[in-house]
Amino acid sequence: MPGDASQEKAVAAKPRITREQIAQRAAQELTDGAYVNLGWGIPNLIAEYLPKGITVYFHSEDGILGMGPRAKPGQEDFDQVDAMKVPVTLIPGASFFHQADAHLMTRGGHLDVAVLGGFQVSEKGDLANWKIPGAKGSGGIGGAMDIAAGAKTLIVCMEHTTKDGAPKIVKQCTYPLTGLACVDVIVTDLAVIDVKPEGLVLREVAPGWTAKEVQKATGAPLIATSRVAEIPFV
Repeated sequence: MPGDASQEKAVAAKPRITREQIAQRAAQELTDGAYVNLGWGIPNLIAEYLPKGITVYFHSEDGILGMGPRAKPGQEDFDQVDAMKVPVTLIPGASFFHQADAHLMTRGGHLDVAVLGGFQVSEKGDLANWKIPGAKGSGGIGGAMDIAAGAKTLIVCMEHTTKDGAPKIVKQCTYPLTGLACVDVIVTDLAVIDVKPEGLVLREVAPGWTAKEVQKATGAPLIATSRVAEIPFV
């Protein structure tokens, strides 16, 4: 129907929250005293947005525990970088160690939370985040499999759809998998979604969006209450 097509275009054109706002919302999921690993992309921005009054010990696969926000221009120390090789600051009590020890921490269940980027997440919480079929190169799995399997809680931050508008939250992943049934929370530019045994529970929607509109942009069924809250920003 022509009306349906124009309505879908209008929904597609509606403003979404930014990558920085995704990171800010994900930061609200962290608790005081948690040991947290941040992955590439949007997760790497989270240290800038920690809620006031809490201390989080950010972990880097490069061998740091106690990272602070990214270093500002003129403060960079290139011996002190995160997994993206971006210079970072340190909080009091930070420590350095061998990269092998850093990976032992991820594999051994010592991380309270990990925040990773994603290419696809399934309705069962399967994660694909290291290779897009057909893309150039061999992909970059890094330590993602160990992190996804070892963290007590896994949060995925990503855009809700691809640049072409295809859903990234799907019934079943079609990309090479990183981990099975490992995702607990998804934070996108449209929504906050909890992965539960009964399915994907829509907790919050982006300002100006409805649960019905978010469902149209999602490739798997969402469970929503009669009134879904808007994503809060402080």
